[in-house]
Amino acid sequence: MARSKSSQRWLERQRRDPYVKQAQTQGYRSRAAYKLLEVDAKDRLLRPGLCALDLGAAPGGWSQVLSERLGAKGRVMALDLLPMDALPGVEVIQGDFTLQATLELLEQALDGRSVDLVLSDMAPNVSGVRAVDQPRSIHLCELALDLSTRVLQSGGHLMMKAFHGEGFDQLVRELRTCFDRVVSRKPEASRSNSREIYLVAKGFREVCRNREAAR
Repeated sequence: MARSKSSQRWLERQRRDPYVKQAQTQGYRSRAAYKLLEVDAKDRLLRPGLCALDLGAAPGGWSQVLSERLGAKGRVMALDLLPMDALPGVEVIQGDFTLQATLELLEQALDGRSVDLVLSDMAPNVSGVRAVDQPRSIHLCELALDLSTRVLQSGGHLMMKAFHGEGFDQLVRELRTCFDRVVSRKPEASRSNSREIYLVAKGFREVCRNREAAR
């Protein structure tokens, strides 16, 4: 079957992308691993022994970085709607965390323990229509924030991907009510033509505990 022009452009971009080549050489499942590594170099999110939750984890590039940086005494949980191949040192939960059944699986895995760090690289299935994609992106961020207020320990950190546009400033304001410090990052590994930006929120405040239930 002949490939579409968009598929051909994507394949050509992949062939030319230095981060794709680097990921293949170093054994990372996706080029996204370098985005997390770049942000961590600035914001020092990862350290041995932490308990981390990776939302939208498949295919597992961020989980690989987490497993490496958190070490044998750390804990990495990867959660995604999509199936994800097993990774050493990573606990994989497949499901929709907005559903009670998946939340119960996560709660069982945590067994009463809080999480030090929540990461979300979730993104909507992009339609190419900004008026559709932008609110979907912000909604995913809101869901990640809501879950974080349930599982993060006091003083914990959150890093999430968002699309810059309508609703972004309001999202930042909400984060600043729940965290001591919020900054935005655009890693070099993030393609220049992408509207994605990463928000790093450090120092979770107990006042926002169970934020979703309070609204």
